[in-house]
Amino acid sequence: MNKETVLSGIRPTGYLHLGNYFGAMRNYVKMQEDYNCYFFVANWHSLTTHPDTKALQESVYRVIAENVASGLDPEKVALYVQSDVPEIAELYLYLNMLAYKGELEKTTTFKEKAKTQPDNINAGLLTYPVLMAADILIHRAVKVPVGKDQEQHLEMARNFAERFNFRYGHIFPEPHAFNFGENLIKIMSLDGNGKMSKSENQMATLYLADDDDAIRKKIMKAKTDSGPTTPNSIKPDYIENLFTLMKIASTEEVYYRFDEQYNQCTIRYGDFKKQLAEDMVAFIKPIREKAADIQNNKELIHKIIKQGADKARASASATLQEVRKAIRMIY
Repeated sequence: MNKETVLSGIRPTGYLHLGNYFGAMRNYVKMQEDYNCYFFVANWHSLTTHPDTKALQESVYRVIAENVASGLDPEKVALYVQSDVPEIAELYLYLNMLAYKGELEKTTTFKEKAKTQPDNINAGLLTYPVLMAADILIHRAVKVPVGKDQEQHLEMARNFAERFNFRYGHIFPEPHAFNFGENLIKIMSLDGNGKMSKSENQMATLYLADDDDAIRKKIMKAKTDSGPTTPNSIKPDYIENLFTLMKIASTEEVYYRFDEQYNQCTIRYGDFKKQLAEDMVAFIKPIREKAADIQNNKELIHKIIKQGADKARASASATLQEVRKAIRMIY
């Protein structure tokens, strides 16, 4: 029985954090057992907003290393760098002929990025959804783990696939969002303002590369309040987030002890955060150290990247041959 194909990418802009781990990476590890998985580092995509590439190579290596350190097995998945698969660029070219200026300009993320970088509204930014569609369709993936901000792009990928199939013959299946359901743990920033970020609000984000002291410092500065005054009160979002982190990093006994203290209005946030900090140090430290070992072993990192590229290109080449036949680009 053939496994369904799953695809997901992550941009090498900034450092991966606990939100990335629980929002995506941990689920990737589970998916590698049951699906045909293609996971890539989206270095072409990063150029649309980060044209300075001085730190790009190390960022790519770090993303690869942190994914492997978090449990991804390069033997079980195709873990590759986007630019190592030139077939994506050719499919991107063909799909651009099926994408229209008006629909691209209406994309929510394009309008938002155009506001934040008015001096760099480049063509790549406008056609970002087309490149994303090429990433997906080149492997004929049917399941794509995406956040809310990418759902519109995934809908556009379906549209491009439908247009291609209608015009040239059926080549592409329709990709749909992979829903993790109850398995998805949402991690807020430590200041209670939105999600953790790869590049912004760094003191409110726990990075997989943070050293022990940085973890302790950030958690001790996390937003709290004067404590509950009524037994069994509903926790505010920012307090609930700290308890979510404790559920992740601490033992059940520790979690339920502090949860009971909160419900009885006897919790001391100083003690709570000290415990959380030490447990979070113990959680992140093995990932950080393993990732550093992999990243510093250039022979190993290059082997992982080449192995992933070979798998990805085999799949991409097969798709592109079908595409070229369909549009009569073989002479």
